[in-house]
Amino acid sequence: MILGGLQKTSLIDYPGRVACVVFTQGCNFCCPYCHNPSLVVSSDRAKKGAVQEDEILEFLERRKGLLDGVVISGGEPTLHPDLIDFCRRIKKLGYLVKLDTNGSRPEMLRALIREDGVDYVAMDIKILPQRYGRYIQKGFDPQSLLASIGHIMEAGKPYEFRTTCLSPLVDADVVEGIGRIIQDARLYVLQPFVPGEILCPDFVGQGNKQVYRKSDLDRFAAVAGKWVRKCDVRI
Repeated sequence: MILGGLQKTSLIDYPGRVACVVFTQGCNFCCPYCHNPSLVVSSDRAKKGAVQEDEILEFLERRKGLLDGVVISGGEPTLHPDLIDFCRRIKKLGYLVKLDTNGSRPEMLRALIREDGVDYVAMDIKILPQRYGRYIQKGFDPQSLLASIGHIMEAGKPYEFRTTCLSPLVDADVVEGIGRIIQDARLYVLQPFVPGEILCPDFVGQGNKQVYRKSDLDRFAAVAGKWVRKCDVRI
């Protein structure tokens, strides 16, 4: 595992649990508004500054009784072939594991679920799947996303799908389209884009891109709520 960082305590990243967040290095997407740009590229420089896997496990040993779970985020964790073994080692210490994923690696996701390496899955759905090739990653096959959605919804484990809302990439029509794709999902979360350090700083400054207000997200949630069991706005 190439690990890019550790957040020692979080009250918001694992619903209902006190957790730490482990960030993996490297991502196969180039979302222009990504708020973790330093984790996108897995370079030699990044590897030199990486957190060692054993350091994480030693930290978790010391935090027994203080933390309930571990969130594995990124970057994109499913790019790492050692992910299943890493999750096993964490669970052996008695922790719950939540995975944050972009859904691009359905085979790894299915194997992780089958091996009981994860207890909660949060999958980002950036925009409508057929638009990924234009805005997220050139040449990306949207069928991978649909396969991951299926694996998650059929697994019988707690999960959520979520979309970061930024105009004009995401609007009410896009949210409704995603709602149709994940029809009957237990939880769909909408969250606002928060300005700050991003992968492509010029992206937000071009055209009519804007940060949505909570009232806008509430309106989107009402649209998506027709298709899913629950749609929350997370600020």
